[in-house]
Amino acid sequence: MPRKLKRYHGRGDLHFITFSCYERRALLQTVRARNLFLKILEQVRRRCVASMVGYVVMPEHVHLLLSEPKRDAGKVVASVEAARVASHARRHATQG
Repeated sequence: MPRKLKRYHGRGDLHFITFSCYERRALLQTVRARNLFLKILEQVRRRCVASMVGYVVMPEHVHLLLSEPKRDAGKVVASVEAARVASHARRHATQG
């Protein structure tokens, strides 16, 4: 990511966010994985008080178009990732 990237928050703009799975692995290729991701995304969206205009979930990456949340958009992505990791860890802890 560029070091001098300028981020604007507080202007009421829509935010287009793209992120990839770890090493662009196809971690979202199953229906179960996508449903879990969407469930977590909705929880984070409600917590951040943002409107989801649209999204595309592909096997190895995601595109989001959302209204400006009450919190910084980068924190929304970080919250989604943290929730996904926690869910993954809980699932594996109960299997092992």
